[in-house]
Amino acid sequence: MRTVKWGILGTARIAREQLIPALQREGHSEVVAIASKSGKARDVADRFGIPAAYDDYEALLGDPAVEAVYIPLPNGLHKEWAIKAARHGKHVLCEKPSALTSAETREILEACREHNVIFMEGFMYRHHPQHQRVKEIMQSGEIGEVVLFRASLHFLLEDVEGDIRMDPALGGGSLYDVGCYCIHSARHILGEEPVSVFAQGRMHERRQVDTLVTALLRMNSGVRVVFDCGFETVFHNQYEVVGTKGTIRVPRAYRPDLQGGEGLVIVTTDDGRVREEKIIADQYVLEVAEMNEMIVYGKAAGYSHEQMINNMRVIDACYESLRTGEIVAL
Repeated sequence: MRTVKWGILGTARIAREQLIPALQREGHSEVVAIASKSGKARDVADRFGIPAAYDDYEALLGDPAVEAVYIPLPNGLHKEWAIKAARHGKHVLCEKPSALTSAETREILEACREHNVIFMEGFMYRHHPQHQRVKEIMQSGEIGEVVLFRASLHFLLEDVEGDIRMDPALGGGSLYDVGCYCIHSARHILGEEPVSVFAQGRMHERRQVDTLVTALLRMNSGVRVVFDCGFETVFHNQYEVVGTKGTIRVPRAYRPDLQGGEGLVIVTTDDGRVREEKIIADQYVLEVAEMNEMIVYGKAAGYSHEQMINNMRVIDACYESLRTGEIVAL
């Protein structure tokens, strides 16, 4: 496979610690340019051996050597720069969530279709094969009929004043930042959509962003989804599928990379048996590899545009429920 040439719009920590190293490990990617409005582009370029550094995002988008861009900018800037990238004919890998509303996501996807470029939303966790294994166990009938899905993703945000996650103008809040994973995993693993949402949360008094959210989703089949997310507790990331004959717990659901890529699937059945399955993979490299194959070979997306919109519709509904205190139908 030929090499895909990438540009990076921003020098965020996730770009420095995850995506640029993953692009350089993947084997069919070359990072040829990086841009930053903070003046950090040259330092990051030197660190990773990136040939071009720009102090302006538009300049990078105008670089003819760049085929695809990665956007790790704050959530509130995703729509603007994804659409601008599409208009420059660049394929886009954008950090989750794709935008701030489902309407914004539609605008991004329309621009990408109009300019014949690929758009991928960066839910890197879905590329780890532990989740496919969960689906296989569910389909085998080992845990019986699925009744409940529980998901939880939290970390303690200590820099409340300085972190962009606490800036409402930039799309801050725990639901956008980590709750989107819980929603996505429920839809992805269960293979169905919710018909209603009820959410409650806690808002930071001064910053007016959500720092703790709990929600109940009723799925098409009647399965219930319960999830919680936030910035107020010790880090934990897991989901559990609960059936009539057993459970499947995934205690490293979203960040197995923190354990060297080792995922863990724990199956407990009603006869008292417990089985652990360890599955090792590099989810960031797999994410990049899928994007490259879509660009080079026209490979079908593993995550459709409709699914992206649907995930944002659930986030929209959660925020509506937080505001109104009511159950919101989808």
